[in-house]
Amino acid sequence: MIAGNKNPKDNILLANFHTHTFRCHHAVGQDREYVEKAIEQGIKTLGFSDHSPYFFDGDYYSHFRMRPEEFDGYVNSLLALRDEYKDDIDIFIGLEAEYYPKHFGRLTDFLSGYPVDYLIMGQHYLGNEYDGTNSCNIYTEEKDLENYVSQVTEGLSSGKYAYIAHPDIFQFRGDEKIYEKHMSRMCETVKQLGIPLEINFLGIRASRHYPRKDFFRIAAEVGNTVIFGCDAHSPSELEYRKEFDFAMAEYVKPMGLSRTEQIKLTLRK
Repeated sequence: MIAGNKNPKDNILLANFHTHTFRCHHAVGQDREYVEKAIEQGIKTLGFSDHSPYFFDGDYYSHFRMRPEEFDGYVNSLLALRDEYKDDIDIFIGLEAEYYPKHFGRLTDFLSGYPVDYLIMGQHYLGNEYDGTNSCNIYTEEKDLENYVSQVTEGLSSGKYAYIAHPDIFQFRGDEKIYEKHMSRMCETVKQLGIPLEINFLGIRASRHYPRKDFFRIAAEVGNTVIFGCDAHSPSELEYRKEFDFAMAEYVKPMGLSRTEQIKLTLRK
């Protein structure tokens, strides 16, 4: 099943699938406030994709994602809002989740008991979260970039992910030819799978190291499709105009990138 807007426009955002909630412990605002802000902004399709609970071994505690015991409240709240606002906006239930091979099966087994529509990949760590390294660290060694791309492409090949958020988050600062080689490999796999690459509005808002123009030049050469994601951690971050215009002017139009506002509902039963 496909969700979103079939015909993207150059002057308005009609679908956003990257929205967080207070349950990840670093976002603010009530679920209803996000919905009402989206309607105010003219968004017709809103996907919530808070940081997914994960099930790790031992006593490791993840500080930036919702806890398993919060998940019922997440789903029930969004189901109620979906019904309440059905005449004004289409609401979908998703999650942003890393791909940790050792633990991914436990996550998907858990989610199979819930009406979740999709996952987006936000690969914040190389390796596992509890013993790996943060993707925002600075890397110069080819083996690290190679391992990161392999982890990402393996996860995407599972068929569980609708798209990859901030695909350029891995902060490689080594040889440009090495970066091009491995990111071309990632982009080729993404294209074969029919998955969009996100231009992340949080990166633009916060002046982070992404979105990277060198990455999206590679994506343009490969022929990837891009999708905009607000990555909203507060209702006000659905006020997308500044980031939308910047992304169109600096990436989509000059690079000739194809943009979509649709995703596959990869977990919809």
